[in-house]
Amino acid sequence: MPKRDFLALTDLSAKEIVSVLDLAAKMKAGRYRGTPLKGKTLAMIFAKSSTRTRVSFEVGAHQLGGQAIFLSSRDIQLGRGEPAQDTARVLSRYVHGIMVRTYAHDEAAVLAEHSTVPVINGLTDLLHPCQVLADLMTVREAFGTWKGKVVAWVGDGNNMANTWLQAAGLLGFTLRIAVPEGYEPNRQIFEWAQARAPVSIYEDPEEAVPGAQVVSTDVWASMGQEGEAEIRALAFRGYVVDSDLMKLAAPNAIFLHCLPAHRGEEVAPEVIDGPQSRVWDQAENRLHVQKAVMATLIGGSAGRRVGGSSARGKGKNRRQRSKRTP
Repeated sequence: MPKRDFLALTDLSAKEIVSVLDLAAKMKAGRYRGTPLKGKTLAMIFAKSSTRTRVSFEVGAHQLGGQAIFLSSRDIQLGRGEPAQDTARVLSRYVHGIMVRTYAHDEAAVLAEHSTVPVINGLTDLLHPCQVLADLMTVREAFGTWKGKVVAWVGDGNNMANTWLQAAGLLGFTLRIAVPEGYEPNRQIFEWAQARAPVSIYEDPEEAVPGAQVVSTDVWASMGQEGEAEIRALAFRGYVVDSDLMKLAAPNAIFLHCLPAHRGEEVAPEVIDGPQSRVWDQAENRLHVQKAVMATLIGGSAGRRVGGSSARGKGKNRRQRSKRTP
């Protein structure tokens, strides 16, 4: 059976997302005893360091009966200039799956193209599909469904915003993104999602959040953007998710953050540590959704590979006032 990769949320259909989340829920509830990774090894390539990605994949592989090998850029020749395609060809002879957490999405795409084993995107600068799967699981736990719900994203139009756009396009819920000029999400992904779901972009968070059942954010300067921290702090001033902003959301709204969080910057302490926060459930759910993904792709139950996602575009963004197109 042809191998299947998971580089973008759009590598799954809406029905397959539900199936993965159903399996993840079964695993979380302790109703799954399978060991589909028995005798199998996951190679974990980390160009970017991580707490949640490393621990959840490593623990998950172990719980499924397999093992995971941590490979930093200092441990393999990829970090010394070896082409990604050569690394993919070699690792394919040793392991049964590859997880990659890196900067350029193209690097993950090249690994997948030249690998004969499944490649899973643990994060790139363009997309973070495993995290949004965990977010969707958290939303479903809180409300039973995402259908008819409004999700508000406040802050940078980064890999998380791009992947939320893919989720909205696949599943049909309403997504409102509040982002300052120059920090809009990927144009191609936005246009793809806009053709399929009620997604919109606002300049003012107070226009995006009213009535939302889910309010989510991320740090203002991601890994690799540390040199932009001061400029971004000025650009994102006014995009803090605090108690006043949460009061505009639905009374039963939940707050999400993919972590790590900077209290007092993108989120106020009383929000992330308050009763509406589902951040710790969200973090735990990384383990369960990734186990479900590994069981499906590496454990032998995957179907044919879903071809090219809409995640390759890198178009420049442009500003419009208030509700606008990136």
